[in-house]
Amino acid sequence: MPHATKILAVDDREENLVALAAVLDALPVEVVSVSSGRAALKELLNDEFALILLDVVMPEMDGFETAGHIKSRPRTRDIPIIFLTAAGEAGEQAYQGYAAGAVDYLTKPFDPWLLRAKVSIFVDLHRRTLQLRRQAALLRQALDDDEDGTPGGGEQILKSLDDRMTRVEDGVARLRGGQDAAALADLDARVAELRLALNALIAGS
Repeated sequence: MPHATKILAVDDREENLVALAAVLDALPVEVVSVSSGRAALKELLNDEFALILLDVVMPEMDGFETAGHIKSRPRTRDIPIIFLTAAGEAGEQAYQGYAAGAVDYLTKPFDPWLLRAKVSIFVDLHRRTLQLRRQAALLRQALDDDEDGTPGGGEQILKSLDDRMTRVEDGVARLRGGQDAAALADLDARVAELRLALNALIAGS
C-alpha cells in the first residue's frame, strides 16, 4: 500500500502495537509503529502522518512530554493526537492530555469499532486537506498563466475549489452528531482557516 495514509502508533509494549495494527488493518492506512517517544519524534522528521496514536505511560519520555515536543515543532504541531491510556487512569490524565494538545482520549482495552471510526475521521480530513493543497497549487499556477486577465482557467478552478471546500464543511457538520467536542473544535478550526484562505483568493481574483 505505497500511497496509503500513514498513522503513527507509539507504545512501549509490543503487544499493544500489534493490537493497534490489527484493528486498523481494515482501513486504507499504513500503521508505522514505534516503541518510544524519541523514536516517534525521529519518524516525524522524515515522514508525514495523518494522526498519532500516543500511549501516555512510557519510560524515559512519556506521552505528555512527547506531545509537547510534537506541538512545539512547526512541521508537526497540527497533526492530531489521540492519547491511549489505561482505564483506571483516564480521569486523572484527561485534563493534562487535552492541555498537551490531544484531540481525544481512548482507554485500554479500546473498542475496535470506536477506534476505527475515530481514525477514519482524521484520515478523511487529512486526505481532503491534501487535495485542497494540490488544488490551491493548481490555482496559483493557473492565475499566473492567465496574465491577460481574461476569464478562463483561473475562475473555473476557483469555482471548483469553492465547491469542494463546501463539501468539506458539510462533512464536518455531519460529524457533530457523535464526535468528541474537543475533536470537533479542532476540525472546525482547520476548516475555518481553509475557508478564510479560499474567500481571500476569491475576493482577490
